[in-house]
Amino acid sequence: MVTFGKTLRQKQIQEWQGYYVDYKLLKGKVKRYVEQIEVSAENPENVMKDFSRILDKQIEKIVLFLMEQQGELARRLSGLGEQHDSLIQQADGIKASELLEAYRNVANDLLRLLFFVEMNATALRKILKKFDKRFGYQFTNYYVKTRANHPYSQLRQVFKHVGISAVVGTISRNIADLQDLHGCYTSIYDQPDLLPLDPVIKSIKAAVDRLMDSTDFLHYLGKHALIIPDELSSSSEDHVADDRYHFLSLLLNLANTFLYMVNTYIIVPTADNYSMNLGAAATVCGVIIGSMAVAQVFSSVYFSAWSNKSYVKPLLFSTIVLLIGNTLYALAFDLNSIYVLLVGRLFCGLGSARAINRRYISDCVPRNLRMKASAAFVCASALGMACGPALACLLQTNFKMFKLTFNEVTLPGWVMAFAWLLYLFWLWIFFQEPSNENKENKSTAQQTMRSENIFIENSVAQPLILSLEETQEDEDREFDVSEEAAEESRKPVTSLMSAYKLLTPSVKVQLFIYFMLKYAMEILLAESSVVTTYYFIWSSSKVAIFLACLGLTVLPVNIFVGSYLSNILEERQVLLASEVMVCLGILFSFNVTNPYSIPQYVSSALVTFVSAEVLEGVNLSLLSRVMSSRLSKGTYNGGLLSTEAGTLARVIADGTITLAGYWGMSRLLNITLLPSLAICICSIIGTCFTYNSMY
Repeated sequence: MVTFGKTLRQKQIQEWQGYYVDYKLLKGKVKRYVEQIEVSAENPENVMKDFSRILDKQIEKIVLFLMEQQGELARRLSGLGEQHDSLIQQADGIKASELLEAYRNVANDLLRLLFFVEMNATALRKILKKFDKRFGYQFTNYYVKTRANHPYSQLRQVFKHVGISAVVGTISRNIADLQDLHGCYTSIYDQPDLLPLDPVIKSIKAAVDRLMDSTDFLHYLGKHALIIPDELSSSSEDHVADDRYHFLSLLLNLANTFLYMVNTYIIVPTADNYSMNLGAAATVCGVIIGSMAVAQVFSSVYFSAWSNKSYVKPLLFSTIVLLIGNTLYALAFDLNSIYVLLVGRLFCGLGSARAINRRYISDCVPRNLRMKASAAFVCASALGMACGPALACLLQTNFKMFKLTFNEVTLPGWVMAFAWLLYLFWLWIFFQEPSNENKENKSTAQQTMRSENIFIENSVAQPLILSLEETQEDEDREFDVSEEAAEESRKPVTSLMSAYKLLTPSVKVQLFIYFMLKYAMEILLAESSVVTTYYFIWSSSKVAIFLACLGLTVLPVNIFVGSYLSNILEERQVLLASEVMVCLGILFSFNVTNPYSIPQYVSSALVTFVSAEVLEGVNLSLLSRVMSSRLSKGTYNGGLLSTEAGTLARVIADGTITLAGYWGMSRLLNITLLPSLAICICSIIGTCFTYNSMY
């Protein structure tokens, strides 16, 4: 694949120096704004307007030069097109080779132009992020929303590469025609996958892919998985990821995600019956369900650390532990021991490999496929959540074999034990461990890429700076030192405390929102069998159908939000509206009438669950953008933090159900809903306070 080396990049930067974003000028402006606001000499609104005007001028400079270069490429392509038309009549192989080389020269110049756009887009993203960080409110949202959606948008030229795609299409089509002198009359427009195998076209395609930045259902689901991308990427890093990628291993990784979610929810409809069969109260179902979450708090950490060295070994260990856990869960009935039951569920929690599932996608899937893999991760989780209760509904039987009881409470354990045994067999045979050599190469590639970007950042800033006074140059130099320190601080964090220190107030609020919604959902799901049996005398099969129907709403809701709602409303608006709807759903769930009706319970549960799903997607989408890039890699990554927050919420919720059982079944529902309501109100207050301080 044709790529730009460091020397060629430096040469191009020097040649087009006056047309790059003046990064040092913008950094100096940010610093002066901070100093002026500190002494109350400048209104923040005036700062935003002034900085917007400066950015507009910088972007206008880039766009006018980009259009000029596109016009030059179009002129050259027009001339080559006339030569191509005459060549078709002659079928001259020598002239075809010369013309093919001419098209490749144009393609190389286009690649230089794409590199120019990429560097400027990176510089703009970095300066916008810097402005947000220094001032504590999201200027980026304001600037992008007002500029990108305007009919005369110049920002779209930079981030959406308008017009470049047409040039790429012209070059690709003509190179494909010239490589096929026999005339099969197959167009790339008829078969989009039939692109020429020329290396320069592959490089152009890779460069265009790096510039893609759209908000659609696929990207929305990918962010829902909270697999945080690095801010910077390079072709060398993508090449390493290509070497580590193995499709069947990715499928096995997603299968692990699906099976674990099935394992989590398959026991929910029958957990209360199981506890009563073993001589315990029905509300002990909270402990049975929650014991898995307790163990998951610890397993997430050691699996995340283990994945630094291997993927197949922790996955094998996880599968074996889950196999043992489900077997113990099923045997507890014949052993008549609640302790064996709880130990079985603890083993299931210790086998939670979701940290590995996220990490594998982040490290071993090429960047151009990572968003699809992340979306598949979310879909697998949602499908498992729906299939668990649905499968429990089908296991309504009772018989004995080899002195073992197979009924509605033990069959979930036996079925999952068999599923994990089958999965262990496939994992052992087909999973391909990514080589450690490639892992080391990836780390080296990242370091090289970062050093090149530091050079580029410093190089693109030369214009206009020479005219500044010497004192200002000294200030900028001091500012650069802090920037270099920031570059050094991009290494992965090595402790949970270090990760916590990187969390900004807005990130902490969003993690609290995640805690809140997981708490509310766990209360709803975990106590559903107890509540519906007490108030409506529902059987286990009816509870299973109810939970399966709730689980089936996950994907349609995400499709609606990702494809439609997120394109017409700001995410913070959807976030706040979803929190309010969760709060209303909890309020409507309280038992204030006698008798408590099925329509009230089902409708309030549906509002709570659907709103929480919308909230989870939007919240994690925001979290994936604002969380520090240092949390994208390493043991203590962003995915681990969100998993720990959600798991802790489930543990506390399940404990609340069991404790509330001491006050009697008639008070269980209202007592468990009170903490949910209080936490939800606190999250709404936190959201309003945080975003009011940002805008």
